Amino acid sequence: MFKVKHLIILVFVAALGMAGCKSRFEKLRASNDVAKKYQEALRLYNKRDYSKALVLFEDLSQKYRGRAEAEDLNYYYAYTLYRLSDYTTARYQFKSFADTYPASKNAEEARYMGAYCFYLESPTFSLDQENTYKAIDALQLFVNLYPTSDRAAAASKYIADLRGKLEDKAFENAKMYLTTGPSNVDNYRAAVIALKNAQRDFPDIKYAEEMDFLMIKSQYLYAKNSYVIRQEDRYNEATSLYNEFTENHPDSKFSKDAKQVKQDIDAGLIVAKQELADFAVEQAKYKEMLIRTGKLKDTTVNKTDIKNK
Repeated sequence: MFKVKHLIILVFVAALGMAGCKSRFEKLRASNDVAKKYQEALRLYNKRDYSKALVLFEDLSQKYRGRAEAEDLNYYYAYTLYRLSDYTTARYQFKSFADTYPASKNAEEARYMGAYCFYLESPTFSLDQENTYKAIDALQLFVNLYPTSDRAAAASKYIADLRGKLEDKAFENAKMYLTTGPSNVDNYRAAVIALKNAQRDFPDIKYAEEMDFLMIKSQYLYAKNSYVIRQEDRYNEATSLYNEFTENHPDSKFSKDAKQVKQDIDAGLIVAKQELADFAVEQAKYKEMLIRTGKLKDTTVNKTDIKNK
């Protein structure tokens, strides 16, 4: 029984202590002692109690505006937001710091951190890449402003990572047209165009070899599913893409698959030419019948030529 009462007392005392700490913080927060409030904000920041530090820094940022202490305060304010993973507000504060205090010893660091926050906000490649483009611009600006900085190498690495993400996006978008081709034959042609555009936008894209193969496949499927009157030209275009592929990638891991597609192209071309020839013969026979029965008068048709086809 004594142990239970003792435990209750300890819990009660601890609760009072917690309440006391909270009341002291709230009391300081409501006070006008900005110097004490600033020191407490720094203490909380160094203790990694960023949530409480943020409350004080936000209040002080208004009261210290125009004062000498504002520079350090805004520096810590930006970092507090960063530590709390509020990258959107943090990048704004870092940029604001760099713009407001360009001669500060922390200006370079702030400019870098603002760009880095953009990098951290870049989403997975399957989502909208607006922030990825903004991150690249911000990081490139940093490299341009501080080309000899130790941070320039890291910024360049992040730019490469972001460009890789954009490459992934472009590649997956192009493949999407190929996979949706069965529902809309024009998507096969769209796949060829998208693959070419991706290579134009990213000349060193890591998927170049596979993309060249997929262009052959897409153009072949486009030709195969076209009206017969269009097939010959489209098969020939697929052949041209195949020839470019073998020239650019003589030892490609896709060579076997590409050769199979080329065989399908050749076979499809033979069938298309035969169907066109058969259609021409049938058309000629039909015209001859119309002329013979008097239903069609066409002096441009040579009956002898028709019979000899």
